[in-house]
Amino acid sequence: MKNLVNDYINYVFIEKKLSNNTKMAYENDLNGFLNYINKKSVKQIDSNDIKSYIKHLYNMKEKDKTIARKIVSIRTFFNYLMKEKIITINPCEKIESPKLKKTLPNTLNLDEINKLLDIKTKTPNDYRNKAMIELMYATGLRVSELVNLEVNDVNLKDNYVRVFGKGKKERIVPMADVTTEIIKEYITVYRDSLLKGYLTDKLFISSYGKGITRQAFFKIIKKIAKEKGITKDLSPHTLRHSFATHLLYYGADLRSIGEMLGHENIKTTQIYTHLSNNKLKKDYDKYHPRNKKI
Repeated sequence: MKNLVNDYINYVFIEKKLSNNTKMAYENDLNGFLNYINKKSVKQIDSNDIKSYIKHLYNMKEKDKTIARKIVSIRTFFNYLMKEKIITINPCEKIESPKLKKTLPNTLNLDEINKLLDIKTKTPNDYRNKAMIELMYATGLRVSELVNLEVNDVNLKDNYVRVFGKGKKERIVPMADVTTEIIKEYITVYRDSLLKGYLTDKLFISSYGKGITRQAFFKIIKKIAKEKGITKDLSPHTLRHSFATHLLYYGADLRSIGEMLGHENIKTTQIYTHLSNNKLKKDYDKYHPRNKKI
């Protein structure tokens, strides 16, 4: 069974051009399922096993989104086994994923963004943190894209960053002058002092002299938000959502925003029209003279 899982993971990693994080998620999802069914062979697994596992996940209070992702991992695995003719009946054929509620992503308003970006710079870590958060908000990068950036991916002369997103697809995202200046100062003055003798091309360096991790950036942004009195549930993705929402609100074209975000389908970007419409409705309720309570 373990060999089959390894073969499958290697197959999807190459075929679907998965990131290492997605690859690990697939592997963890499958191992969780296989541990639950207690080492049955793949030919013995039927739809009742999968339904029992889904019920187990609900009993463990897993979120619908997590359960849906695990079902996708399991379904893709059995599709692979069918393709390779290792099994003749697909136990996932009639398994349905939970219907997910469409929730609008969390965003920061301009006042909150300004508070978050107002970082007092005294140490190399401060300059690094300011550069990371400025770049995230200026470009809408995913956190995985941010931590994988290398020094040569940033063009300080022409104000853009080269990003390798999902499926290793390359895109070019412009930067504001102020962002470029902050990145430039970090690179030329403070980055080397963080390396501590290590050699790495990664743009943002941790306190240990190596490339910063997603987990470390998450902790940094949560800590700074708390210090600034920002009470919203904040994650690195909040900056990406705020970037897109603010661009749309101030008149940017939806398709251009989608290209900068690395969306393959315009439908993915359209969620931000809902956010923008919510803001318009609130402004109308607050400011329109015909909407005032008498």
